[in-house]
Amino acid sequence: MSLRIYNTIERKKVPFEPVQPGKVSMYVCGPTVYDSCHIGHARSVIVFDVILKYLNATGLEVTYVRNFTDVDDKIINRAVQLGIESHEVAERYIKEFYEDMDALNIKRATIEPKATEHIDKIIALIEILLKKEIAYRIDGDIYYSVDKFKDYGKLSGRKLEDMEAGARVEIDERKNNPFDFALWKSQKPGEPYWESPWGRGRPGWHIECSAMSSAYLGETFDIHGGGKDLIFPHHENEIAQSEGAFEKPFAKYWVHNGFVNINHEKMSKSLGNFLLIKDILKSYHPDSVRLFLLSNHYRSPIDFTDKAMEESEAALDKIYSAIQRVEEIADITGKDFINYPEGYWEKFCESMDDDFNTAKGIGYLFDSVRHINRLLDENSNSDEIKTIINSIYADIRKMGDVIGILSEPAE
Repeated sequence: MSLRIYNTIERKKVPFEPVQPGKVSMYVCGPTVYDSCHIGHARSVIVFDVILKYLNATGLEVTYVRNFTDVDDKIINRAVQLGIESHEVAERYIKEFYEDMDALNIKRATIEPKATEHIDKIIALIEILLKKEIAYRIDGDIYYSVDKFKDYGKLSGRKLEDMEAGARVEIDERKNNPFDFALWKSQKPGEPYWESPWGRGRPGWHIECSAMSSAYLGETFDIHGGGKDLIFPHHENEIAQSEGAFEKPFAKYWVHNGFVNINHEKMSKSLGNFLLIKDILKSYHPDSVRLFLLSNHYRSPIDFTDKAMEESEAALDKIYSAIQRVEEIADITGKDFINYPEGYWEKFCESMDDDFNTAKGIGYLFDSVRHINRLLDENSNSDEIKTIINSIYADIRKMGDVIGILSEPAE
């Protein structure tokens, strides 16, 4: 079975055919670094980490770009609260992001650009949009004109005439259309700024991703990802900017992960139920966090509870125990492996080829653990049984590598 991906923009699963055979270009929206990362951030980063690892495991060469939004209203406001400069806020939380992600065994992206390091590319892209009259200037601010992009709404399925301004859209009475969005914001007192043809200011949120993705992956690339909350307006606006400027398809495949709920409630600051990664890792093994977050299909919501995490911890113990049992038999892990009838790695790959179905894939991982325990319980000394055990062990290791677990010694 060849890889099929649910493409948000097509609203169905479709065969994956990269722009360049054998190579994959992937851009995933990274964090706005104004605070500590929570379990929702962990799910998104882990989902795309597994996608990266699986594509690599199947022999594809992946160029993975994940950005940092390091200039934003939230960062500026946090800097005021803390009494420090906005770049210090960004640096603090980028450092913390890496600490959290390293603990969760996240592989670094190929390129991890910061918005503030790409102001020249952002300005150049805005100039293209102004020249094409898709953007307009009001004093020192530049706005994108959504009316000029006929396909606006194609990702989210929304129609401009059916939407109400105010929901995640910045209200400014000067705009031609309430849904026009800022590409460049003129400097306000005390804010960080960069020089531009329109005066001192800073980029809007959406334009940075269009500029950085095209800089590193080209004007058309394979996979664009992020959480479902980014579909509108962020990803919708990225499409409008990029396709408006370059007049060619932006991303071929749009991949969006579902939300994490906390004890059956939506995670929100108003409810005070944000769970920080660093706090969760004080109570639970990083592998069990990964195992839990991948136990549902990535597009489905998942409910974080203590009971679910305790079950994940117990499940992880079973895997490590099976590995330890095998590794205690000195003449097992050095043997050649064979293609035994069950073929857990092949079944795992079939699951992953069906829109990265980690839930089903993890099921095969546990099938393999149960199988290897049965064989070990038989206490057979036959070379054939030992070779099958070794083969299953190898499959467990390969599945573990993709899921991103089992990196510690079994004890």
